[in-house]
Amino acid sequence: MKQKFIYVLSAMLWLQLLSFSSEATDQAAADTLTFFVSKGGSSSPKTIHPDQTFATIGEAKTAVRELKNQGRLDRPVKVYIEAGVYFLDTPLLFTPDDSGTETAPVIYTSYGGRALLHGGKKISNWKKHKGDIYSTTLPEVKKGNWHFNQLYINGELRQRARTPNKGFHRVKGFPDGAHDIHYHTDCQRFEFAEGDINPKWKNLEDVEVIVYHFWTDSHLPIQSIDTKNNIVTFRHKAGKIFTDGFSDAGAKYIVENVWEGLDEPGEWYLNRKTGKLYYIPLPGEDMAKVEVVAPFTEKFITIEGDPLQNQYVEHITFDKLDFSYTNWQLPPGNSNDDQGSASVPAAITLTGARHIAFTNCEVKNIGTFAFEVGKGSTYNQFIYNTISQIAAGGFRVNGGTDEDPPVLRTGNNIISDNDLHHFGEVYPSAVGVLLMQTYGNRVEHNNIYNGWYTGVSVGWEWGYQRSISRDNIIAYNHIHTIGQGLLSDMGGIYTLGVSPGTIIRNNLIHDVQANQYGGWGIYNDEGSSYLLVENNVVYNTNFAGYNIHYAKEITVRNNVFALGKLAQLSRGKSEPHKSVYFENNIIYWKEGELLSENWSDQPYPFYRKPEGKVQEANSTFEMDWNIYFNPDMPLEKVSYNGKTWEAWHSMGKDQHSEYADPLFVDPENHDFRLRAESPAFKLGFKPIDISTVGPREVKKL
Repeated sequence: MKQKFIYVLSAMLWLQLLSFSSEATDQAAADTLTFFVSKGGSSSPKTIHPDQTFATIGEAKTAVRELKNQGRLDRPVKVYIEAGVYFLDTPLLFTPDDSGTETAPVIYTSYGGRALLHGGKKISNWKKHKGDIYSTTLPEVKKGNWHFNQLYINGELRQRARTPNKGFHRVKGFPDGAHDIHYHTDCQRFEFAEGDINPKWKNLEDVEVIVYHFWTDSHLPIQSIDTKNNIVTFRHKAGKIFTDGFSDAGAKYIVENVWEGLDEPGEWYLNRKTGKLYYIPLPGEDMAKVEVVAPFTEKFITIEGDPLQNQYVEHITFDKLDFSYTNWQLPPGNSNDDQGSASVPAAITLTGARHIAFTNCEVKNIGTFAFEVGKGSTYNQFIYNTISQIAAGGFRVNGGTDEDPPVLRTGNNIISDNDLHHFGEVYPSAVGVLLMQTYGNRVEHNNIYNGWYTGVSVGWEWGYQRSISRDNIIAYNHIHTIGQGLLSDMGGIYTLGVSPGTIIRNNLIHDVQANQYGGWGIYNDEGSSYLLVENNVVYNTNFAGYNIHYAKEITVRNNVFALGKLAQLSRGKSEPHKSVYFENNIIYWKEGELLSENWSDQPYPFYRKPEGKVQEANSTFEMDWNIYFNPDMPLEKVSYNGKTWEAWHSMGKDQHSEYADPLFVDPENHDFRLRAESPAFKLGFKPIDISTVGPREVKKL
């Protein structure tokens, strides 16, 4: 399916961006008011002839506000920000008074290079401590006014001193219980193997244990250690038992900020009592020359309207701006057990925002999510941004529930053509794009990769109950290198709850790997209902390419599911309704099961129409017009959930399906285009165009 770029951008914003895309255009546009921001308040460049020059972004913002308050905001305003670094001690706050209008939008953009909004502090005065260790003193840390969990050398994240240096420790025992209690039981202690945790460690109260269990990473400060029984107790509870998922093994964990663990190049340690920061340089790093940055400011930009008072922040665009370094720690009592790291905030937040755009920006090296689109925020756009090396996820979109006033509901936002990678660096359970209580959003043409958990998650109600989540479109995204074997119960695209009108279309998903279970390509979890899943290509998953936990009336058609390692298709539960209509798909595999878990039917009452009699139905899923093929296995050896092909047919399944080579162009090299003579075409399969998957080139007019 071909899509034009205008499909993603509203016509007005697209024309607006084109109108102001070059300095030459601005110079000729007498109907545009131009401001200039210079780091030193220097004279303005002749090329743009600004109306006013300011020393800070805040001053320029104040000038725009004054225009609005005086009723003189009668034409577009463009604020040029001179290339350079702008340190932020506090976030920039935009309220309704800072808004533009539909005919007079406000645009903040770089000039002469890239302007960087910097939320960190540069650290210098390094001295040799002993051996290979260097140190410096930070008075603000000693006074208790500053604490950080990330440190960057020449823009690259370095590892807090940890044990073990590689791999993980394992929980040895479960004094609060394991599988004899519900897995969601809050637990506050576990038994460790001798030597893995040492009560004699320096500043034990600064040490943090990070446990990777199920689909969460629990961050736990130590309260006490029972040396007789080798039991560590934490200052607050984790939300799950300390097993490695549903296995009998103990969970994996590491221990960070351990002075005694400072033993490898690239590691650092912060002593909060003395304010001393220690670091072991990598080979070739000269501490007199490298740039060392620790994050300080929690956020870059806060956009804050009040939907309940009909006061919105509107018509502001942030273009070609860079954002780096924010600082955030989990508050006391929060171990980060919310699914998707949903309790972690963002560096740029929108509440009561409409027609706000972030385009061509870069967000890097931050301690939270990048963007949060909050209550009452609609028609906002995030296009052509690069987001990388971030502690949590790229986007979190959430709004009012069905119990809140409708003005607090969030929807119709666009997240498109972004490059999002290396996310979840501190909170690996974070999702690349997390759509919670929200509707009508478009997540399209993004490149999402190198994350430790799910790529895109849609929905936020567990089971068959009303949800605001509906009509979301997840399309043409390239999602890969997800999971990487750390956590369980995740997928390239994950859905949750009743979501009528939601479509998952033309996505390319591959290389999804979970820990104990659940490295699925497309995962319809608890109560996923009334979705359409079509034209996706999914391959190289260590569990099934497509999985249902339990669901209702999902249509899955015209997809390729290939090369699952342990399974190809899986379904967790048989329920008294139709869970899926699975038609016109191609399933191609070389190892593992074809159908795993529960593909059984059961009788249930069925009402065809009100005046009709109650009928008894039996089929809980429909499968037909599909192509199945394993090049190394003849049909008579294929198991259809424990049944032969004939027995499977006798259940009414796959009556018109074929077991035949689909004739891919080059499946060994993951080219799943079909040759002209493919038998799939006779069954109605339509070619899947993935040529425009991922970010597109900017179209010039």
